[in-house]
Amino acid sequence: MIFDSAAQLRRACRSGEFGGATTGHAPGRIQANLMIVPKSEAFDFLLFCQRNPKPCPLVEVLAPGVREPASAPGADIATDLPGYRVYRDGELAEERDEIASLWRDDMVGFLIGCSFSFESAVQAAGVPLRHIDQRRNVAMYRTGIACEPAGIFSGEMVVSMRPIKSRDIARVVEISARLPIAHGAPVHVGNSGAIGVVDIDRPEYGDRVEIMDDELPVFWACGVTPQWVAQRSKLALCITHAPGKMFVTDLEG
Repeated sequence: MIFDSAAQLRRACRSGEFGGATTGHAPGRIQANLMIVPKSEAFDFLLFCQRNPKPCPLVEVLAPGVREPASAPGADIATDLPGYRVYRDGELAEERDEIASLWRDDMVGFLIGCSFSFESAVQAAGVPLRHIDQRRNVAMYRTGIACEPAGIFSGEMVVSMRPIKSRDIARVVEISARLPIAHGAPVHVGNSGAIGVVDIDRPEYGDRVEIMDDELPVFWACGVTPQWVAQRSKLALCITHAPGKMFVTDLEG
């Protein structure tokens, strides 16, 4: 089932009805990665986002303890995503379908733009996206591209990849560049080794997507970057979305 409404999708996540990837759902609405850190680390993470706007374009920063974002009135960032990850001391501790039971008043939520937001515009332009057609998660990879550090936060950029026919690449670049809040234009096209991707057939996050002979891999900065940075930085506690399972706002993209 495809949810056309962001509010309906959020309700389905809250009730447990929906737990899949949000790609292809609520077309035209801004989707967001989620990063939650204790207040003591929030300024450093805000600075990290400001220094690295390609992988971490800020949609909204919530006040400490607040779970209802202005970008989706009535929503709850602790219940309205299809899946969450909890990291402790840099290690993935658990995956959950809610984090309300873990919530603390000192937690600060960051909503970070997601490339899923421009996919409906790409499809409307007649460019197919295989992961959506196959109902798979997008493929995501760690790279060798260093982010600008801030405080305790440092590490390499994560990218998402979509195979695009050569004749369509210029059009896809133009479309995605219109949405800097959704990572904007790609960071790389072609040879994955040039950006430090170890094995394009084995993404670290999401699902493998086949690349045909008439296609090139196109890579966008990805909001999973903070998860990898939190691991590299050995952050004592952070909570994120599960890769591909975004918070869908009411904002129009």
